[in-house]
Amino acid sequence: MKRRSDAEQNRARILATARERIVASHDVKMNEIAKAAGVGQGTLYRHFPTREALLAEVYRDDVDALVAAASELLAQHTPIEALALWFGRVADYARVKRQVFAAATDSARNELVGHSAGPIDGAVTALLEAGKGEGQIRPDIDSRDVVLLLGFLTRLDDAEWESRAHRVLDMILAGVEAKAL
Repeated sequence: MKRRSDAEQNRARILATARERIVASHDVKMNEIAKAAGVGQGTLYRHFPTREALLAEVYRDDVDALVAAASELLAQHTPIEALALWFGRVADYARVKRQVFAAATDSARNELVGHSAGPIDGAVTALLEAGKGEGQIRPDIDSRDVVLLLGFLTRLDDAEWESRAHRVLDMILAGVEAKAL
């Protein structure tokens, strides 16, 4: 069923506000999100009946945007540039993922991983294959290598995020470039 445009706008504001709050702290309060998004609690709960449902949707929304960005970036940039720009988006995604996973139950985390693993692997594969085709990516690198390395972002704590996240991504990029051989 198609939502009304004002309902879509409310939903988008709620998700954007929740995302901002999640990055700031995994202790996200529903009433604070409703107030900051400029909606009533009834509107918030109509869209997201539980805190966990809201957190899961923020995560799913980030995964979908990250996956879509791969093909968009490849259409506009060389493969190695697209991968570098995509890694910048991965940093934002990883920060949200870490906070959502800290606040979610084990079963919710498992469901979210199930939603994201295949699509993210597909996005990485598309970026790598395009780069291999142009001779920009090492031929021995596959998506599993990159996904494993990206997982280290979740080990960073808040105090070191700004100083290390992009440096780690730069190291991964340098390691997959064909000139790194």
